[in-house]
Amino acid sequence: MTISSEGLLQAVVAAAEEKKAHNIVALDLKNISLVADYFVICHGNSDVQVQAITTEIRKQAEARGARVRGIEGADSGRWVLVDIGDVVVHVFHREEREYYSIERLWSDAKVVEFA
Repeated sequence: MTISSEGLLQAVVAAAEEKKAHNIVALDLKNISLVADYFVICHGNSDVQVQAITTEIRKQAEARGARVRGIEGADSGRWVLVDIGDVVVHVFHREEREYYSIERLWSDAKVVEFA
């Protein structure tokens, strides 16, 4: 079973919401970058919450048949990158998100709106 990038995006956002991630932003990179179709950016208020969000995203992606290609930074719980192919997820600790502000780096990307 193969999940579309849009379906994977929805699953990732739902998983982040389930673990009470803050300020979830999805950026459409399809016409901007070859790296991925979407970036999802969110944050937690503690290292434990960042790790819980990351774990739930991984579980939900795998449950839908997506292969998680890599997870970087999970040990520290400050900035975790989850590579799920067409969707790349950045789960920050609040302080790191404010510092790095990667949304500004990708300001050419359209923000995906969810109904």
